[in-house]
Amino acid sequence: MDLIDPFGRTIRDLRISITDRCNFRCTYCMPEEGMQWLPRSEVLTFEEIERLARIFVEGFEVDGLRLTGGEPTVRAHLPVLVRKLAALRVPASSASPFAGKKPDLSITTNGSMFRHMAHELREAGIDRVNISLDTLQRARFLQMTRRDELDRVLDGIEAAKEAGFGPVKINAVVERGVNDDEIVDLARYGRDNDVEMRFIEFMPLDAGGHWLSGKVVGQDEIVAAIHEVFPIELMPARGAAPADRWRYLDGRGTVGVIPTVTKPFCADCDRVRLTAEGQFRTCLFATTEFDLLRMLRDGADDDALAAEIQRAVGLKWAGHQINQVTFVKPRRTMSQIGG
Repeated sequence: MDLIDPFGRTIRDLRISITDRCNFRCTYCMPEEGMQWLPRSEVLTFEEIERLARIFVEGFEVDGLRLTGGEPTVRAHLPVLVRKLAALRVPASSASPFAGKKPDLSITTNGSMFRHMAHELREAGIDRVNISLDTLQRARFLQMTRRDELDRVLDGIEAAKEAGFGPVKINAVVERGVNDDEIVDLARYGRDNDVEMRFIEFMPLDAGGHWLSGKVVGQDEIVAAIHEVFPIELMPARGAAPADRWRYLDGRGTVGVIPTVTKPFCADCDRVRLTAEGQFRTCLFATTEFDLLRMLRDGADDDALAAEIQRAVGLKWAGHQINQVTFVKPRRTMSQIGG
């Protein structure tokens, strides 16, 4: 049975935050100090994650699961969870291209620990990986992440390629006055290293609450900067995917932009989210959450959990309303929600 919201959008993608902890302190995501980490007892266990994912995959025909954090690779025994999720099967009767198969499994990571687990995660069942890289400059990397880990991230990208992930996608959040002068350099890095750069507009989920619309470098500006040096052409419509994509006219790969702020893709959104402590969110910018963890631990059966999920999706709004007077910033930062 499909999970359909009030605007006719069918939910196909579940983002699962498996931890609120991270070994970086990116300025647009977390405060430098003072984070109050969730007690382990309040974080979903692997068995609870598997149970909820089973309801989504086998009950609602969701065919994409993405693991996020915090930083998901800091969660101990991660391949164990991946193998559990890889054992799920999308119903054979589904219209999904994954009908009768395991769902598409992906992970978003900062890459700093990926060298040590890339092959094991690939073998466990991860199909795709997105690695965050906002700058190629060591001093700026330290400034943005508050960690001197650039070399390890670059090595993690190489490890992902060696393990057979492809295409490896590299996420770069672009912030005016911080790293917007590196758009072309990052695009060049993607071309030279056979990875797909995906530029992300700066969103109002920063830890310090200092987001201003003037700090946003929009899609048109990003594309123009790249096109001036490396001519590109727009690829066919993205559908429910968050990124618009362009191909280089010389045939050396593709580049994407996720225009959450300037060109919202809410009308095609097929995603919902599960936080590390089992709160169900129907939008990255949602201000309402649904406590599935409490239901799980109070003994709710699968039918009751499915009914609550359906109720929540039945309240999913049309869009996030960024740049409108009605926009309300979520009380959580990106690291607490899950990227």
